[in-house]
Formats: sequence, C-alpha cells, structure tokens
Amino acid sequence: MPDSIHRLLRIMAKLRDPQDGCEWDRAQTFSTIAPYTIEEAYEVADAIERNDMRDLKEELGDLLLQVVFHSQMADEGGHFDFSAVASTISDKMEARHPYIFSSYQNPDDQNATGQDSRWESLKALERSAKGATSAMDGVATALPALLRAEKLQKRAAREGFDWPDPEGPAEKLAEEARELKEASPADRFEEAGDLLFAAVNLVRAYGISPEEALRAGNAKFERRYRGMESIAGCSLSSLSLDDQEALWQEVKQSERGEPS
Repeated sequence: MPDSIHRLLRIMAKLRDPQDGCEWDRAQTFSTIAPYTIEEAYEVADAIERNDMRDLKEELGDLLLQVVFHSQMADEGGHFDFSAVASTISDKMEARHPYIFSSYQNPDDQNATGQDSRWESLKALERSAKGATSAMDGVATALPALLRAEKLQKRAAREGFDWPDPEGPAEKLAEEARELKEASPADRFEEAGDLLFAAVNLVRAYGISPEEALRAGNAKFERRYRGMESIAGCSLSSLSLDDQEALWQEVKQSERGEPS
C-alpha cells in the first residue's frame, strides 16, 4: 500500500483515538457521517462538471477520507478494515471482467452491449447471493429521488415491465398531469409523486438520463436568471411579471444569437 494511504489511515486512527483523538471525530457514527459522504460525492461530480482538475483532486481526497472514516469505525467494531474494503472491490471487479482478468473468452463481451448485459447479469447474481428476492432489491433508498426512480424503472424494464416506445409514457404523463389538476388537497401530494415518476419514465424512453437532463435544465435556468438580473440592474421583484417575461425572452434571444 502506498505511503500516502498508510499516512491517511494513521491520521484517521489518531483522530479516532479514545484518549488523544479529536472530540468531534470520536463522536461520529456511520449514520452521522453518511450525509457527508453523499455531499462529498456530489462535490466530486460538481468539479467534474466544471472541468476543474485542481478542485477535482481535492474533492476526490475528501471522498477518499469518507471511505477511510467508515473503514476505521468498522475496524473499531471488529467488522472489517480499509484493506478488506479494497480487497472486496478488487475481487468484485475481477469477477465482473473475466474476459480481462482470466482465461475466459467470449467475443460478445468485447463490445459495449455485451459488456452491459454481462455486467447486469453478474450484479443480479450478486444480489441473489445476498438473499435478494425481488428485482427491486438493492436500489438504495438514500439515492436522490430522481436517480432512484430511474433505477427502479430500469430494474422493472429488465423484467419486461416497460413501455415499447415513448408514446405510452407520454400518454401516462398527460394522464398524471390531469389527475394532479383534479386531485383534492389531500391527494395532491401522492399525485405529484406520480407525475414526477411518469416524467422520468418518458425521458428515459428517449434514452436520456433524467438526472443529467435536469442538471442541465437547472444550469440553463440559473444562467438565464442571472442574465435577467444583469440586464435589469436591480432586483427582479421590483418588476412586473410582464417586464420579467420580456427580460427572459431577451436573454433567450441573446443566447441564440438573435437580435432583440
């Protein structure tokens, strides 16, 4: 193991030392650290999206610290240590790529479609070995709701429970929009969830990642809103809705290179 990894492991062990460690670090549990782990993963994704390699190096270090933190707590509890974590993922990756790490050869595994199919089959076998009884087992509840919806739908699709083309989910989305509009106050929450789930299904039917599409949509909205603020030179709350809409259209035209 590289000296840099050994150094990090020693630092975390020292921080968790019952006598001489950091009070905050000693007080943490798997549950209290989990939100930080999720946050650090998102910060890695943000650095990648911004193509900031300097920031990415730092954020990957922060994410690695989370793995080390959880491993240290597990070691203290007699469950496993960092080395076992590394060994487990190494074993898994070798098992999932037999055409690279063993004498096993299958021409279909050399193309992307074949690799995806084998990958999903192996993951299904792994879930079964862990006692899974449903196709839905193993989809983490802590995932962002949009991403989890997509994963649940993909699991169902692999079992044949899916629309054959985008027309079906498009009609379903329109149906859910009507039901939300007509719902009683007591039912609106449930209908809103159905509408969003249907929207994920429609986007997925076009082969588009809902998570990536919404991230791009968020970025576009933020960019255009900031453009409106820049043109207005004042708080948009002081403008009428018509004036705000005019600014929005001006920003859109500017982005498209159209004369205002």
